[in-house]
Amino acid sequence: MNAYGPLAPVYDKFTSDVDYIAFADLYESAFAARKKRVRTILDIGCGTGTLTALLAQRGYEMIAADASTDMLMLAQEKFAKLPDVIPPLFLCQSMTELDLYGTVDAAVSCLDAINYLPPGDLPELLRRLHLFLDSDGIFVFDINSPQRLRSLDGSTSVDEDENSLCLWRADFDEGEQTLCYGMDLFTRRGRFWQRSCEEHVEYVHEPETLCARLAEAGFVNIEVRTDGPQCENGRIFLIAENTPH
Repeated sequence: MNAYGPLAPVYDKFTSDVDYIAFADLYESAFAARKKRVRTILDIGCGTGTLTALLAQRGYEMIAADASTDMLMLAQEKFAKLPDVIPPLFLCQSMTELDLYGTVDAAVSCLDAINYLPPGDLPELLRRLHLFLDSDGIFVFDINSPQRLRSLDGSTSVDEDENSLCLWRADFDEGEQTLCYGMDLFTRRGRFWQRSCEEHVEYVHEPETLCARLAEAGFVNIEVRTDGPQCENGRIFLIAENTPH
């Protein structure tokens, strides 16, 4: 079972409470605080492109990368409804396979996309970002804190509307340091309901370890923030600046 396949068509419905404007505001405040002149942004794990579109509407040139073709198709459809906005370059690439055609001024990643990356794969992502970010570029991303992931062990949740229902249960594996959650999705198809299943795995990333890996990859002025959107739910933000390649 793959993640973000059957879930893709209902993802926006079940994340309608996410304040994407607050995420975009945090990014822009980080750019301004560090006196970065940002024109091009790479959105890593862009999903259905809600944040990508918001940043594009604010005048940034966007590159949107995600490993899920289903999510990228929905992102493309979203931009088709925004005729006055320059669409991004869409790339179907995993985080460890990022391969841009040039450099960008900034990279962002929201809603714990980085938690989907195994710790052993983190250095490869950062190596590629160091290569594709301008030498004075900035990287802003967030994670679910280790405490947040552990607190979800054994929890269950239900999201529903008139045409879809999503049930999920989370289990934390202390040995593997992972949160695994299975989803059962039921979608109305006329008089019947179609059932689909997905499995998601999020990995624990300690902020101290992330800071060390960023430094090893060539990033400096690393900042850990706990005052951003959803911080009350254990969301942690990290900001780092690139150095010459």
